[in-house]
Amino acid sequence: MDKFYVITNDSKDEDHEITRSIKSYIEGKGKMCILSDGSPVPADTDGALAIGGDGTLIQAAREMLHHNIPVIGINMGTLGYLTEIEVQNVYSAIDSLIADEHMVEERMLLRGELPNGVSDVALNDIIVTRYGSLHLIRLNVYVNGELLNSYQADGMIISTPTGSTAYNLSAGGPIVEPTASLIVLTPICSHALNTSSIVLSVEDEIGIEIGSRREDCEEEAVVAFDGTDISRIHTGERIIIKKADETTKLMKISRISFLETLRRKMKGN
Repeated sequence: MDKFYVITNDSKDEDHEITRSIKSYIEGKGKMCILSDGSPVPADTDGALAIGGDGTLIQAAREMLHHNIPVIGINMGTLGYLTEIEVQNVYSAIDSLIADEHMVEERMLLRGELPNGVSDVALNDIIVTRYGSLHLIRLNVYVNGELLNSYQADGMIISTPTGSTAYNLSAGGPIVEPTASLIVLTPICSHALNTSSIVLSVEDEIGIEIGSRREDCEEEAVVAFDGTDISRIHTGERIIIKKADETTKLMKISRISFLETLRRKMKGN
């Protein structure tokens, strides 16, 4: 790699000390390093470094999606399931990237189409949840046009394998090997005996319809793509979710397996 693009989470590297140090190191190796400042991403960028936590990496991956630029994360957060590089190892990791001693993994995305025709993608998850008041909402879940089940719940998580260790895990959903191709549905605080997650084929099309708890009751729900890009939908409206045509490219330096990484991250938690 010769040309790096660096995206920094200002709340994680407040004075940009790490960012400036990384830029200086890369340029000291005779390579080019451009810091994200809101200007267009150079077309000849070889790879992007996301400095922060998993959330920073996800947003960077979304930003780089249409540039076809692979991304790797430098962890300044806590667990960091997705951010592979720890700060103390950043310079040796950069050496590996410069020497092209890395792999690129393609991760599936979900695409959700809202009732107004607007669509967006998610690397981790698409979440449909109640808006405003504390009462449960009714969610009618369809798979390929057929009703799967109706839930009285706080919401529903529709997760990729990459996102299985995020909100899905906190809500009791399964951990999935991140390069797998499947979709996980996990209800949030469902008011029912059967609250288990459901694993669906990557070819399935999922519809989440906002139902009504009682007649003539207008409900409002929030749809979030990777925790951002929030929209609202109402009773009778449905979001359609399926595998996106696009994929996210994540760089990987370590040869450590997903299982070993999982064991290390979960130790003591």
